[in-house]
Amino acid sequence: MALVAAAFGLAFATVFEGVEWRRAVASNDMIEVLRAGRDVPVDRDAQPEELFARIAFLAKRDRLDQARGFLEALDRSGDAPMRARAHYLIANALLRTALEHIEKSELEAAGPFVNLSKREYRRALQLDPEFWDAKFNIDVAARLVRDFPDFERKSGDELSADPKKLWTDIPGKPKGLP
Repeated sequence: MALVAAAFGLAFATVFEGVEWRRAVASNDMIEVLRAGRDVPVDRDAQPEELFARIAFLAKRDRLDQARGFLEALDRSGDAPMRARAHYLIANALLRTALEHIEKSELEAAGPFVNLSKREYRRALQLDPEFWDAKFNIDVAARLVRDFPDFERKSGDELSADPKKLWTDIPGKPKGLP
């Protein structure tokens, strides 16, 4: 009787492991398809690795509105280093958009993207304080737009500084001779 129970248990374990193996293979296949640049749908309740691959795919193509939903799902299910990397990818896409605006001399449009990228870099650093790339990139973003601490504390849009002493948020490209 014990032999039959052991055989039944072994068969059940084999079937269970086979199903898990097949699920892992399907997940790896989906990740490779996304890495190859082909779009495949991913459910928001998918494995964290699949969510991360989808976020990377969307962030690379500057489809940030779609990526945010997957980022929220990953924040609920993923481990801290993977979540930090996903926030880093979103921040990089936001910073790329800001830099594109700066290159076109659209300085007003670039500011919000820089600030959003800094927020995402900070979130990545909260999740993984030793993430060197995020530390470097937040420094780059911070150099593009100065922070105004009084602006964040006040409820209105007014700054307490004298307008004559304020510089523009984003330095423009110098034109002409000195």
